[in-house]
Amino acid sequence: MTSNAPIAIAILGAGRWGRHLIRNFHQIPDARVLAVVDPDRERRAAVAAEVGLDDAVTFCDSWDELRDRADLADLRARLDAIVVVTPAVAHYATISEALNLGYHVFSEKPLTLDAVECRELCDLAKQQQRQLFVDHTYLFNPAVQRGGELVRSGAIGELRYGYAARVHLAPVRLDVDVVWDLVIHDLSILNHWLGETPRRISAIGQSWLQPQPPEGSADLFPNGLADASFIRLVYPSGVSVQVHLSWFNPHKQRRLAIAGSLGTLVFDELADSPLTLHRGHMKQQASGFFEPVDMAIEPIALEPGEPLRAVCEEFLASVRSGTPSAISSGEVGAELVAVLQAISRSVNADGAWVEL
Repeated sequence: MTSNAPIAIAILGAGRWGRHLIRNFHQIPDARVLAVVDPDRERRAAVAAEVGLDDAVTFCDSWDELRDRADLADLRARLDAIVVVTPAVAHYATISEALNLGYHVFSEKPLTLDAVECRELCDLAKQQQRQLFVDHTYLFNPAVQRGGELVRSGAIGELRYGYAARVHLAPVRLDVDVVWDLVIHDLSILNHWLGETPRRISAIGQSWLQPQPPEGSADLFPNGLADASFIRLVYPSGVSVQVHLSWFNPHKQRRLAIAGSLGTLVFDELADSPLTLHRGHMKQQASGFFEPVDMAIEPIALEPGEPLRAVCEEFLASVRSGTPSAISSGEVGAELVAVLQAISRSVNADGAWVEL
């Protein structure tokens, strides 16, 4: 873009996450929210009052209405980008239509539920010379960014293994299982820290609340929607990571760790100090026994900042520059969806190893 005018956007979805994106884009000087789309008019009104949207913002019930209404032709001509915060099952159709109409697209994760569709959208964005961006908010968290720097600097020595727990008691999704709901967060962080993608995966899942596949997703979830899952990821470097997921756990945990020969880096977003470096290593004594030495716990100082605002600013910068985001492009989103599909294949095969 060559114009210095704010980037004009329409936001599809005003629910739990959509309202946060509406707030952030509304507050950023380089963006102008021209339209909000959501079928719930009371929710739209509540968000408008909460965020302070003015009367110049257009409200619609659906993407079809925004796309087709004759009296909105002038609005459509002024739009630069579409922000998609709708159920993932509808992403492919909406995003492909938006790209074909010449809009840049910001998509909630996952990009779609199928890696082939993701690749098609990436190719379409290139053909249309538009930016396709996926909201992987954790990659913009100061703790995750600093953690990646520490791992890559060798602060914990030779990498050995990792573990993660992302568990809570509700909310329970009705459209996807616990794997598709939660593990993408840990996957994006692990891939970012390690600089690679898993090559082998084994996973099991158990369904209690919704043992029947949801409508339209029988291929992906033939055994229903898993409420808990245990996943093993093996990376090309040899690092193996165990991940526990559940929305059936009374103790909320948001913890991820990578252990190395010189210590362990722990990201615990519920802790007072979300990023800590646990220094120390094992030394063999004259007796033959191994003892931990040089032990110390070091809280890592972090720069302040709201990750979601940084996400929005990265998207706007990508649109301005005409170049894909190096952190959270459509290609990154497609890669993560391919891993998610592999996890589902392993879950459906009762833990059989899947090669990527």
